[in-house]
Amino acid sequence: MEKLRMCIACRQMKDKRDLLRIVKDKEGNISVDLSGKKNGRGAYICKDEACLEKLKKQKSLNKAFKTNVSEDVYNEIREVILGQK
Repeated sequence: MEKLRMCIACRQMKDKRDLLRIVKDKEGNISVDLSGKKNGRGAYICKDEACLEKLKKQKSLNKAFKTNVSEDVYNEIREVILGQK
């Protein structure tokens, strides 16, 4: 059975493997979780630029993690998404 998760930008349900996981650990560090197994609060985003732009515009990560997310995190997400094409 596939594990469905919702993209926090476009709100579409997709298979977990088709999404990119961003995680906030206990120390409050936010990073891209390529393994999908890091401990902490996870949020998912589609692996495309349109969702990344929507994510930044709506500040969806700030809402998901209840904190201000730095530009460095968005840059890291962009690098991962562009690197997979």
